[in-house]
Amino acid sequence: MSLWRKKNSHYLKSLKKNRAYLNERLAVDKSFDMIQRDLEYVGVEMSLFLIDGFAKDDILLYIMKLFAKLSPEDLQPDTLTKLIKTYIPYVEVDEVLDLNEAADLVLGGPAALIVEGINKVIMIDARTYPARSPQEPDLERVVRGSRDGYVETIVFNTALTRRRVRDRSLRMEYLQLGRRSKTDICICYLEDIADNRRVENLKKKLMKIDTDGLPMAEKTIEEYISGRHWNPYPTIRYTERPDTAAAHLYEGHVMVIIDGSPSVMITPATYWHHLQHAEEYRQKPLVGAYLRLVRFIAVIASIFILPLYYLFAKNSEFLPETLQYIGPDEIGVVPLLVQFLIAEIGIDILRMAAIHTPSSLATALGLVAAIMIGEVSVEVGWFSHEVVLYLAVAAIGTYATPSYELSLANRLVRIFLLLSSALLGGIGYILGVTLWLLYLTRMKAFHVAYFWPFIPFSYRPFRDIFLRSPIPLKNRRPAFLHPKDPDR
Repeated sequence: MSLWRKKNSHYLKSLKKNRAYLNERLAVDKSFDMIQRDLEYVGVEMSLFLIDGFAKDDILLYIMKLFAKLSPEDLQPDTLTKLIKTYIPYVEVDEVLDLNEAADLVLGGPAALIVEGINKVIMIDARTYPARSPQEPDLERVVRGSRDGYVETIVFNTALTRRRVRDRSLRMEYLQLGRRSKTDICICYLEDIADNRRVENLKKKLMKIDTDGLPMAEKTIEEYISGRHWNPYPTIRYTERPDTAAAHLYEGHVMVIIDGSPSVMITPATYWHHLQHAEEYRQKPLVGAYLRLVRFIAVIASIFILPLYYLFAKNSEFLPETLQYIGPDEIGVVPLLVQFLIAEIGIDILRMAAIHTPSSLATALGLVAAIMIGEVSVEVGWFSHEVVLYLAVAAIGTYATPSYELSLANRLVRIFLLLSSALLGGIGYILGVTLWLLYLTRMKAFHVAYFWPFIPFSYRPFRDIFLRSPIPLKNRRPAFLHPKDPDR
């Protein structure tokens, strides 16, 4: 029977058996990047296990040089204590009793040192992950403000957060999820502000995740903890900006940082959280209020303008005399509803193509799209001029939505309203809008009403949604978070 199949396998008595166990457990002979190095200093045999590419070579080399200068008396009487406290000059050094745990830790990056005569594994966390430098996120750009953003390395992200939140009550709690992936997770919150029940509830949901791995990182976790899998609306807000994350921590939100992802999860998030943008708070309050109003107009247009235009074009009796010009003069060879559906699919195809197009060819793609969807498609009769115009307005409103996930959900609602208007006319449009509003008001995000502060109604937060209040006047934290300290 293989050594690693033994149950409750703790540290074995001899170095030879320990080395053989870890060799088989880590499959050293089968993976070129798994390194096992036999060492001998002052007559004591040792073995070092590490992953090439994760270990800091200069640190390990420095430790080996120190070992080479030792004498047998230096390791007496307690070899383990002498090594850890004196002769391994590194900050992150720990000891592990179980070989299986040591093997799992090695797969995460630390180096494992087994020493003859010592009944524990010495773990040296001298690891470094391949990482890019913090850059401004593409989806959350601002004219004024910081230019750093989260990256794919969890330690970098926690450091970027602590740089902005130097509070003694800031907690970074570590978890590992995934039976095989062992993905590092960090739950981040301010203990003096965040609701304990909310934190514990999130921990329980995370600990219940039972899967091989988290290949899509934060999106995989969201599908496990948010529930309602067919709900298109996001119940978690994502951000790649440390300043945005810090602002939510001060309100009492709980964040989840996942190793391998530059997006930090903010829980809980209502519908209106997804319409906020850092640019509104980087300008004067009046300017910020104007920018927020313009953004709301764009989002409303992205949802309602196409269904309304179709409804009025097909039912001109709904329009007063002064608005009778609305509607296409020449519908073309393709029915109006089919024109909208083709255009919607075409916009999504262009979006996908833009994502996969190298930046050097992006201009060429834009020219081809403008020619194909614009003038040529109108001339051949596929689209009318009005369809192209209103579709462009809806697309601009979609891209003006701060949350990418919310913009995709609103796009599905737009198609739903378009189809309901086509099937039942004015009644279908009213019914569709009513069902959409009822759906949003009945939704909950981590036991919080998704449409708060509209339902249930709260005056001050309701006012703050439409008016970007000056920061000195925002002296209360959101009540729906039940913060321990309600005053800012």
